Formats: sequence, C-alpha cells, structure tokens
Amino acid sequence: MKTGGQIIWESLIHEGVDVVFGLPGGAILPTYDDLYKYDYPIHHVLVTHEQGASHMADGYARATGKTGVCLATSGPGATNLITGLATAYMDSTPVVAITGQVPISLLGRDGFQEADIRAISMPVTKHNYLITDIKDLPAALKEAFYIARTGRPGPVLVDICKNVQQMTMEFTYPDTVYLPGYKPSLLTPDQDVIGRVAQLINEAQRPVIIAGQGVSMAKAENELRTLAEKANIPVATSLLGIGTIPATHPLSISWGGMHGEAYCNYALQECDVLFAIGARLDDRLTGAFSTFAPKANIIHVDLDPAEMGKNLTIHTPVVGDALMTLRALLPHVEPNEHPAWLAQINEWRAESVERDILTQETDELVAPYVMRQLWYATNQGDATIVTDVGQHQMWEAQYFNHTKPRSLLTSGGLGTMGYSLPAAIGAQIAKPDEEIWVVAGDGGFQMTMPELSTVMQERLPIKIAIINNGYLGMVRQWQDVFYNKRYVGTPLYNPDFVKIAEAYGIPGRAVTSKDDVYEAIRQAQMTDGPFLLDFQVEEFTNVYPMVAPGKSNADMIRRGHPIENQGA
Repeated sequence: MKTGGQIIWESLIHEGVDVVFGLPGGAILPTYDDLYKYDYPIHHVLVTHEQGASHMADGYARATGKTGVCLATSGPGATNLITGLATAYMDSTPVVAITGQVPISLLGRDGFQEADIRAISMPVTKHNYLITDIKDLPAALKEAFYIARTGRPGPVLVDICKNVQQMTMEFTYPDTVYLPGYKPSLLTPDQDVIGRVAQLINEAQRPVIIAGQGVSMAKAENELRTLAEKANIPVATSLLGIGTIPATHPLSISWGGMHGEAYCNYALQECDVLFAIGARLDDRLTGAFSTFAPKANIIHVDLDPAEMGKNLTIHTPVVGDALMTLRALLPHVEPNEHPAWLAQINEWRAESVERDILTQETDELVAPYVMRQLWYATNQGDATIVTDVGQHQMWEAQYFNHTKPRSLLTSGGLGTMGYSLPAAIGAQIAKPDEEIWVVAGDGGFQMTMPELSTVMQERLPIKIAIINNGYLGMVRQWQDVFYNKRYVGTPLYNPDFVKIAEAYGIPGRAVTSKDDVYEAIRQAQMTDGPFLLDFQVEEFTNVYPMVAPGKSNADMIRRGHPIENQGA
C-alpha cells in the first residue's frame, strides 16, 4: 500500500524526474513528509517564493528539453505560481505544477488558505486537475506529463487535496494514457502540400525563412540549415528562435521585429516568399499585421493548428512537426543562388551595422558595450545567457551572437520581469558544468532578488550582470519617445547591489568605467562560485531600431532620427 504522497514521488521517478523546485506548506506537507521518510532519489530545491519555483522549472525545461516540476501549497502558495505558469504557457515550455489543496471536507467553504487554483490557472495551463480520490491520482500524474510534453508543449497543474495525499492504495504506475479528447501527433503534411510549398520556394526570387523556437524544440536545426544552404535562402529568427541557426552563418540575417535588426526587417518586408516554421508570428515580430511582408506568399509551418491565420493571412498553411516537415520537403527543393537578393541584403546589413552598432561607440559606459564585451569574454557565445525583460534583453539579442540552440533563455510572450535569476537557477541545476549568466535590469532583478539565497543554498556558480541605469529602462524609453519625456513611475531608488550580494555570501563588484568591463567579467569567470557585477551604465541610452506600436516594420525608428512626441 502506498500513500498519496508516495504515489506522487514514485510517479515522478517513473517520469525520469530527479529534481523539483518548491516551498512546503500545510496542504502539501504530507507529500514533503513522504520525501523525507522514504528518501526518494529526487533533489528538492527550496525557493524563497513560489514564483521562483515555477520560473526555475521553466528554466530547467528550456535548458534540457525535459519537463520541469514545481511544488507549492494551497492558497497563496499556489497562486504565486501563476506568473511562472503563464510565462511557460506563452512560450510553450513543458512544466508540471503539483499543488496541495485543503481537505475534501473544506472544499468550497473558504477554508484557511483555500483558493480555486484549478479555475485560476485554467487560462494559463494546457490542462489541470483537482484530485479528490486517490484512485484518480496515478492516471492524472501520467496524463499531466504526457500533455505537458506532447503536441505544443506547455504547463499542466495537478491540485491534490491534503487528505488524498494521506490516503493509501495499491499502486501501479499506468503504462498508457486514455485521453480520447486529446490527440496530439507529430504530423507530416501530405505530399500535395509539400509539393506546393516546394514549388513556391523553387520559384521564389526573394525568399526568406523565419525560424522560431519550434525548430529547436523539434531538434530540426540541421534540417533547417540544410534547406537554407541548398537553396541559398537567408534565415531570420524570432526572439525565441535565436540560436536555431548560428548567428555567424553567412545566411543568417539575425532576428526581426520591434527591436530586431533593421536589415532583417527590410528583408522581411521585401521578400516574395516567406517560409515561417515553428514561429507563431506574433505582433512583436510582425509589427502591424496588415503591413507585414506585403509582397510575400506566406507559408506557415506550425504544430498547433490554432496558430494558422490567427494574426496574418496565410497563403499556404502547413500543420506539422518542424522536423518531419523539413525532412519531407528537402528532396523537393531545388538548388538555387539568388545572387541579387543576397547582395541587396548584404548592402542593408552593412548600412545597419554602421548606423545601429558602430554609433554606440562612446567614452561613456553604455549597456551595448557591456553586451559586446560579455560576448567576447564567453568565447564569442559559448555560455548560456538568461535574460530578464527590458532594454537589456533587446541589447543582448542584438549584440550577443548566439551560435547554438537553447543558449538564450528569455521570456518572450509574457515578457515577465523577474524571470532571469530563478530561470538561471533551473538552467544551472540542469547543466552544472555550463557557464550560465544572468543578464538583468536593475528593476527586474529586484523582483526575484531573494532567490540569491537559493543560489547559495545550492552552491551554484551563476554569474550575474546587472545593467543598472537607474530606471525601468524600456518604460522610460517609451516615455521618452511617445510621451514627451514625462518620466512618471520609472526612476528607481536602487540599493547597493554589491552589498546585497555580499550579505548572501556572494562576492560582487561595481563597474563604472568602460576600461574595467572586460577585466571585471573575467574576474567573475575566474571566481569559483557565484559572482555579481553591477554595471552602472549611462541612463538614457535607448534601444534602436524600434517599431512603434501599431506601426509597420517598414517604419522603424532608427538611431540618429530625432523623435517628436508621437502619442501612444
């Protein structure tokens, strides 16, 4: 006979889980007690806030491709997971959240720490469960992992009443799942569709590929590169698709969208065939939907049929797995050269580098300079970078040329400030020998800063680079560009980040001069254990290019253009 708590741990072992992130409380305590009593081979990482647990599970999943697991108690413990689950949901990250719930007899009676987490989490999970009978527990856990990682991945929540965790039953982990209403499959499009796609690509004069993170999730990077090289097609990426093709590859044209490279946006606007694969084509990538790629026949390959035509008119929708679709397509694509098209893109590229990159050269310490020096110091992209959300996130994507998948972990869809530190903890635990850097703004870092305790508790060698400009930088930039410099609610009163790090036992250093940047980064790298760098950068540097909300990517605001108040 097994208790409900034992069933939880043994089910996790069956699913290959060896680490969970959580914070105990009354409604989940029977399960924690069973972890102690039976000494299961699962490492529990204690967090300081449940939001940190869900972000850690997310970071672990993104770094490995496995399913991350987080635990919380009922009520506020469970609700604190929601931001992290919403982050995972928007970015298609497989996470299983296990929460305790009040005893069955108190359900619906506003008991202490009762919250209807099943209803609360419904919009931000693929599926969720409330377990009131121990007989339902094994199947629910099996199904939760299956749903989280199949089809379009995402988070699943299993809410388990406290007394269910204490009940007993004979336990056998299910071999199969029975979900008649859920039919994910790795689809290969039929040959007629493949033939139409191949014909469009073969006849294109100005083709472009957009690769999203669906390519790396399907482990289709080699097939993507083979397609691009066979037909000489330039490859752009979404923000989350960065790394699917090395930024140093001659056919890479970086990433596009609101703060993407100007030459990439020009190519997207001028192409005649756009082959988008594993990208959901959201507003941050496309700008105004009605003006995106106006000359292109758009082919959209995605595993999720709900994405087809959601934002754009798709001329050739292809519902299918990225890897299987590319493998089916490759034999039908003919070799090509496109010399005039590639020459035009290279001309745009040279102008963009001159205008948007080289103009950052100044005697002041500015954030883009820090990013470039970090790139050099990490062997030109050998580390995994986990960013927060804001200006620094965009500068990292612009200046840090990623050459491998899963080397940039960031919150793309929800845009969650506070993501970086806990997600980096999850990634570092997943890859203990990897060089992991947190790149965060001074505002976002403070949202989950107490997880420095977890860094020390787990003795993780995470390196932290705070881009400290004394403002909520991206919001301040919007106030600068669109609200006539009315800086309301954006100046920050910051603590001494180095002293805070030292209070946790983490060495740190403030950097105020360009001359010290590279040497400070090397000092952090040579330190055995965590290290925090507080880069006190110039306050008013803005991220360009920038596409104004509701505007076309063709109307990018470029560096050097005086901006008048344009309204929001």
